[in-house]
Amino acid sequence: MLQIKPGFAVPLGFSRLEGSSALNEALRSLFLAREKEGPRWANPNPYTHRNKALYESHFDLFKWPDAPVQHLKAFCWNQLLELVGRLNGYQPGYLQGLRIGADAWFHITRRGGQFGIHNHPMASWSGVYCVAGGDHDEGRDDSGLLTFINPFIMTTMFVDAGTAQMQEPYSINSRSYRLEPGMLVMFPSWLLHEVKPFHGEGERITVAFNTWFYPPQGG
Repeated sequence: MLQIKPGFAVPLGFSRLEGSSALNEALRSLFLAREKEGPRWANPNPYTHRNKALYESHFDLFKWPDAPVQHLKAFCWNQLLELVGRLNGYQPGYLQGLRIGADAWFHITRRGGQFGIHNHPMASWSGVYCVAGGDHDEGRDDSGLLTFINPFIMTTMFVDAGTAQMQEPYSINSRSYRLEPGMLVMFPSWLLHEVKPFHGEGERITVAFNTWFYPPQGG
């Protein structure tokens, strides 16, 4: 009997913070207020292609003492540790002893805002949490999509009827997701990705983080 198994795989983690409406509104208000203060909170040295319709903060967000930020950080770290533990087969004691290094920041994206293809060097796991999705224009299914580029670039060397319609997880296509408030997506930091232009009203607000891990002290 024929068996088909994935020879290689890229893990993506998905989670949702239940009852997040109040937290998201608090984060939204905080971020919009900080944006209004001008360059004080903005990333002074952006390197990934973006335009003026996207605001990016400093990378120290999870060091802010504000209660909504620390609430979100706790949720993200809880989900991230579960992901790392399950993928690596770590025992609970070892997992809880892991020390996390991190950068974190927020994006506010308005009509036309986008973020070019990039990955996150010097990190192992990254994540994106959706604070506000914005109001997308009708008929713009591509608006604001978080899109991961298929890393198996050699799959497009030759495409015919034998490969063109392969289904997930074997499809040669990229993977795209429209984020909703309370949704968290985690992925390997090396994986190339982008955010498609936002076509809509209001703000698309997200929090992103990069992480790297140190073994438990004395471990």
